[in-house]
Amino acid sequence: MKTTTTRLLASIAILAAAAVGLATQDGKGKYAQVNGLKMYYEIHGTGKPLVLLHGAFGTAEGWAMLLPALSKNRQVIIIEQQGHGRTADIDRPLTYQQMAKDTAALLKQLNIKDADVFGYSMGGSTALELASKNPELVRKLVILGAGSGPIKETYAPEIYQQFKSITPENFDFPQVKDPYVKVAPDPSKWPVLVSKVTKLDAGGGMPVKDVKSIRAHTLIMMGDRDAVKPEHAVEMLRMIPNSQLAIFPGGDHFLPFTSPDKVLAFLVPFLDAPGPAQTTGGGS
Repeated sequence: MKTTTTRLLASIAILAAAAVGLATQDGKGKYAQVNGLKMYYEIHGTGKPLVLLHGAFGTAEGWAMLLPALSKNRQVIIIEQQGHGRTADIDRPLTYQQMAKDTAALLKQLNIKDADVFGYSMGGSTALELASKNPELVRKLVILGAGSGPIKETYAPEIYQQFKSITPENFDFPQVKDPYVKVAPDPSKWPVLVSKVTKLDAGGGMPVKDVKSIRAHTLIMMGDRDAVKPEHAVEMLRMIPNSQLAIFPGGDHFLPFTSPDKVLAFLVPFLDAPGPAQTTGGGS
């Protein structure tokens, strides 16, 4: 168990180290009161709105490798979720459903409708909830390294065991923790965040009917060595109408940080292309 835990921590250290020193904040950071949260967000660029939803332990800085390309002709809205980055935690569990509600409430405050949404990992599962419950807010949906079902069923078995072995005591590497400490309102809450993230799966995943209800034109992206099993990506393709699937050969869970150009090569053309009539794709 120690070996697999160390392997996971080393991988996430790569993720965190990639973001260190690549600040996105340039005076555009703001706060909004959302469902009891003082939620931090940034807006970059102008054009069609594109909402970026980070993964577990992520901060706005984590988007630095993708942001320049995405903000060239789009209004990019970066959100830091409950307990992450500059958004202080509050006394409630961390759930995909609640993060989707918080995201929807912020977008409504900003008078943003029909946005494109890109969610990575935890943010991808949140984005699926958002598209299902608030279809008027989501024009196109992109998820990377995320699933719709319980992680015990959708994660590769070894990755699932690694995830379940995480504790606040062993998940304390500086490369992982320092980006959080640098911006968090109360850095002493790190163990609380770790504990809440490890309990994220308590809800058991999205009901199949909710996944099938998604009407946004959807791109599912996954590395063939991702945390989520490729076969689950295919299941989502078949459930979500108007969906496409891109699986990256040799890709792991950290593609946005290790291979941003590969991600952009699929993401940007998908966002730029006109959406099809809502009659094709999966959902069978």
